[in-house]
Amino acid sequence: MKVSVLQENLAHGLSIVSRAVSPRTTLPVLGNVLVATDEGRLRLSATNLELGITCWIGAKIEEEGSTTVPARTFSELVATLPPQTVDLYLNVRTQTLNVRCSSSEANLKCIDAQEFPPFPALDWEDGVKLNVAEFKEMVQQVAFAASKDEARPVLTGIQVKVHDRFITLAAADGFRLSLRKGELPQAVSSPISAIIPARALVELARIASDGQQEMTMLLPPGRGQVVFHLKDIELISQLIEGSYPELEQLIPTRYNTRAVLPTQEFLKACRRVEIFAREGSNIARLKIVPGGDLQPGRVEVSGQSEETGSNENRIDAAVEGQPQLIAFNVGFLREVLEVIKTPSVALETTSETAPGVVRPVGEEKVAAAFVHVVMPMHLGG
Repeated sequence: MKVSVLQENLAHGLSIVSRAVSPRTTLPVLGNVLVATDEGRLRLSATNLELGITCWIGAKIEEEGSTTVPARTFSELVATLPPQTVDLYLNVRTQTLNVRCSSSEANLKCIDAQEFPPFPALDWEDGVKLNVAEFKEMVQQVAFAASKDEARPVLTGIQVKVHDRFITLAAADGFRLSLRKGELPQAVSSPISAIIPARALVELARIASDGQQEMTMLLPPGRGQVVFHLKDIELISQLIEGSYPELEQLIPTRYNTRAVLPTQEFLKACRRVEIFAREGSNIARLKIVPGGDLQPGRVEVSGQSEETGSNENRIDAAVEGQPQLIAFNVGFLREVLEVIKTPSVALETTSETAPGVVRPVGEEKVAAAFVHVVMPMHLGG
């Protein structure tokens, strides 16, 4: 293999695929990046057998070939090279990759590409077309609610349902749930339901460029995998087996109190309260007060810690229904408010022991598409 490639392109490609490299493995080749010529371009691939990422970059190919290069060493080396042309030459007999750029020359010990797990060849005709920007936002609005507890593997995933022209993403960890609906660019011929690891979708959202309009999702029959294809990137992930809870049935349909308040003011109040609450029980107390006598309603957000003190915030709000005192994990409130894009947000409550519902307000399409449910915490004395 003899290839010339721009340092900037090589560094960018390695930064994309390196997230799939296995940091600790009994198979040395999984700590490497596959570097291969592929129809006039350079293909970089990495996998930990659960997640795999491939990236194609432009290159001048003088001799075809492939090898696998130690990921960390190669990435760190390329990142330090000047922004010039990098020449790669593979000695097949010794599996040594010579890397030259400007006045720098390095030789990396490689592992034969034959030992690298193969990526499947796919037929994309049955793939589901997705709008990149909207799908990234959908992932951001549900992924944070997925469980981090590997003891319940199903809840570490995001349930993806596709039907007709609609797609639904849902995640829950036993204390909260997020559900986001969206519309597809074109209808699908048959419904799809799968549980995709949250980490895989977070990585997809990270590497999918906003400049790309469309990507394709494919679930190859009988493989237990999902593959996402963008212009120069493919991400493949194992699916999670099991039965996902019917989350839509857990969303309250009625409330006794509804407060509509500015999203950013509510978020800033939660961030201030968290400074104090995180030293104690992480509780934010919300006192919701309806308006009267030409006065607006209000939501009072407070938190305290015996070690550091207390913080209280008053936010004007449009409140309908009964006065309410309820407590939530302030970190959970902050996380959901951080992914709501509308100027206003609604908090719907029934009682101090019943789940609260958070919805965007102000853009009807978004308001109908996203809902978050969070369990309350015990108020104490």
